[in-house]
Amino acid sequence: MSSPQDNTQRLLSAALSSDFGYQRLGYLCDRIGNRLSGSKGLEKAVSWAESEMRRDGLEGVCAEPVLVPKWVRGKESATLISPEKRALVMLGLGGSVGGRVKAQVLVVQSFEELTARAGEAKGKIVCFNVPFTNYGATVRYRGTGASEAAKLGAVAVLVRSVGPTSLRTPHTGAMNYAAGIAKIPAAAITIEDATQLARMQARGEKPVVELTMQAHFEKDVLSANVIGEWRGREKPGEIVLVGGHLDSWDVGQGAHDDGGGCIASWEAVRLLKVLGIRPRRTVRVCLFTNEENGSRGGQAYAEAHKSEKHVLAIETDGGVDTPIGFGLTTKTPGGMERAREITRLLELELKEGGGGADIGPIGTATGCPTMGLLNDMSVYWNIHHTPADTFDKINPKALQKCIAAMAVMAYSAAELDGLF
Repeated sequence: MSSPQDNTQRLLSAALSSDFGYQRLGYLCDRIGNRLSGSKGLEKAVSWAESEMRRDGLEGVCAEPVLVPKWVRGKESATLISPEKRALVMLGLGGSVGGRVKAQVLVVQSFEELTARAGEAKGKIVCFNVPFTNYGATVRYRGTGASEAAKLGAVAVLVRSVGPTSLRTPHTGAMNYAAGIAKIPAAAITIEDATQLARMQARGEKPVVELTMQAHFEKDVLSANVIGEWRGREKPGEIVLVGGHLDSWDVGQGAHDDGGGCIASWEAVRLLKVLGIRPRRTVRVCLFTNEENGSRGGQAYAEAHKSEKHVLAIETDGGVDTPIGFGLTTKTPGGMERAREITRLLELELKEGGGGADIGPIGTATGCPTMGLLNDMSVYWNIHHTPADTFDKINPKALQKCIAAMAVMAYSAAELDGLF
């Protein structure tokens, strides 16, 4: 039997020389396309992934049923009516209600400014023109902006796309309504259009916009988490879980978010099989459903597998540009140092704190350490949740490096005498 060091080098060599994952991601993007929960695209992707895992020869392949929400975008448009008439580029936010509204726009740059101008909001369309600083700080306007504006009597909201730059590319994403507050239509507009509305207001003009949306929810539908594994030779009941989410928004192809993450995780397991490497523990891949607008896949996985012994869960959901390291959340004595030995081998960083939306529930349920792959996200934020998240944005060499990082980390965790 080859030594762990030899196996690590074999994994690295195979991952960095093969375009199998790149070609598989191309098929997912070009032949299946975007995969919103409840859509035919996601249903097709689930069937394809299960079939391909069986073709790969993985063990324990199954599609575990998950009931997911079905939000339908429908036809939608936003038009500047005055002082000039022209179309605005928009995308309704996931979970928004529909409606048709024509009203004057009130542009604000923060929740604090909205509060200060509360008397002006009634009957208006509030536009949050908030420049991108980081995702966590800026995405809250997308998530809760509609309810904050509705509290003051606004009739709709427009949210400047959550991203640093734009080529008139709107960014969709999930939003939520607060209980007991009127539900008003919510849409993302481009940076160009949001700043145009701000300039008009600053000149003393009173821009009027007509927003039309047919968005609505239908009954929940059946989807599935797709699972495959490579069982451990000594401790098959101890599991190293790797995964990404198979669903995407209904625009673009879901290439970086999160088709690439699915492929990087999947390849980490497939390469073990191809090379005939059986680590001590089982390495399992899960392609989660419904991360984008419900996270029911991660919740369902945790409920179904909480009695199993998970020793580590690794998620990749930050695109597949050049990896820079891993983030790790662990309470295991010596866990950070054991993980750091692996990241040194990969010439990557290790940071405290890591995980993801899909593996969070299993981490909570079992107490296992959680880890996330960290990538260069300079391209990712520009195309995140936009029609531009397409396969041509994938750098094949960077994808190979992500696959190598996931494969080596998963194998090392599964082979170690100790735990992370």
